[in-house]
Formats: sequence, C-alpha cells, structure tokens
Amino acid sequence: MTRRQDIEGPLILGATGKVGQALARLWPKAAGAGLWQYRPGTSDDVINGFPGPSVAWDILSAPPPALPRGLSGAIVLAGVTGVDERALARNTDLALAGVKAARNAGIARVLVASSQAVYGNERATVEETTPCNPTTPYGKAKLAMERALAGVPGVTCLRLGNVAGADSLFGAAARGPVTLDRFADGSSPQRSYIGPETLAHVVQRLLDPALPLPPVLNVANPGLVAMDEILAAAGLEHVTRPAPATALPKLQLDVTRLCELVPLPGAEARGLVAEARRGGWRA
Repeated sequence: MTRRQDIEGPLILGATGKVGQALARLWPKAAGAGLWQYRPGTSDDVINGFPGPSVAWDILSAPPPALPRGLSGAIVLAGVTGVDERALARNTDLALAGVKAARNAGIARVLVASSQAVYGNERATVEETTPCNPTTPYGKAKLAMERALAGVPGVTCLRLGNVAGADSLFGAAARGPVTLDRFADGSSPQRSYIGPETLAHVVQRLLDPALPLPPVLNVANPGLVAMDEILAAAGLEHVTRPAPATALPKLQLDVTRLCELVPLPGAEARGLVAEARRGGWRA
C-alpha cells in the first residue's frame, strides 16, 4: 500500500458495491488516486481494481482505521438495499459513521449517496424542494438517513437517479431476458439516468471546496430515457406486459441546480450503455 501521507484525492467508503466498482474503473486521474475502503474478506480481484491505495474497514463493527490527513473529501457509497426494514435502518448508521470518520481525518466535505426513491411515486418532475413521500422501505430508509444528516456542515446528500450498469434494469439484462411494463400509449418506463463515468466526473467536481453545495442535490443527466431504448441500444431483446395500475410511467429529476454546478449533456440510451460497459457491466 502507498504510504498514507502520499495519498491524493478523496476517501471512498463502500467501494465494493456496484457503483463503487464502476467508479473505480472510470475514476478520473485529475481527482487523485483516492483511498478506497473495502470490507474484510473482499476478493483480491476487486481490491486490485481500485485505482489507488485501499483500506479494510468493517464500518459498523470496528472503529475507523487511522486515516491520512489532507484527503480532498469523502464519498459515502456504503449502504443497504432490499426490503428488510431492520437492515435498511443501517443506512443511517453507515452514513453517520462515515461522516464521523471523515471529520476525524480533517475532511470538511462529505458527499453521501441517497436516492430518488425518497420522492416516492411522484408523477411529475421532482426538484429538491418537492415534498418527499417515499413508498418503499428503501426510500423511507434513505429519507431517514437524510434527516439524520440534516444540518451537519459540509454534508450533501446526492439523490441519485438510476446509475447505468448498477440499477435493476441493467442487472436484469445481465441475467437474461427482460420483461418491461407497457403502458396504454405503448411506452415503457422512463427514468432519469446517469452513466458511471459521468457520475465520477460529477463527484470530482462537487468535491471542490470552493464550490458551494446545498444539503441535498438531485444527480442525473438532464432528461428522461426509456428503458426499451436502453435495451435496444445494448442490442438486447425484451418482452412486455400490461403495466399494473401502480406502475410509474415516468420519474424525472429536475437537475437544474446540479447543472449550474456541473454542466451536463442530456441523457441518451447509447451513451449510457457505453458508459455502463466501460464501468464493467456485461450483457
């Protein structure tokens, strides 16, 4: 491992998840190599994929290791998914532990991965001031996490749109044939997306201490992308089923605030698939 005092870049917590591994593959050199946290027992193949030095730490079971001073920021990707409410409550614990470790290392800026799921089934474009009404256990857990971090100086929760290569559509496509909801007008679900390469660029920019950040920020490329267009761009076939009444045709994040900080192009299916594949997605 490189001497800790020589490390440039941020601390990345939760680097072994799908998003973390994709970011590691696409990490911009200008951001510095960073320090990548992994759970003990992680395979060497994953650890060797990090672009910089790494550190083993079971975040909820052990005190943080000694961290170097001078890291440019911290990115908390560590989290729990699924539907088990007791397990999902650990999202708050993980975020608080990550912020505490960052503060102990003298890190002033911390970006914490949240989710568009905090908004619930809104049927319009949602901005950061839209009231949150999560309908899933995951969305409720992420909102509880955000509330636990509210008012903590230097912390911004990133309400991520679907990350290409890491979301459920790309996961299903990697496993086999995909079934998509078909709405009355013949359309498939449309969502806000961001590619992992673009996300790496965004977090690098947001770690700039000179950039003023709000406490929450929507993160996606502008616009909507239809899921059937993504599968077509990937050269994959799919089948459809009539959408149930509870299905959400569109969920669009208003990313006006983000684009004032980091100008981004509109989302398009072919680019998302290309970024996902560069980030390690295989289908």
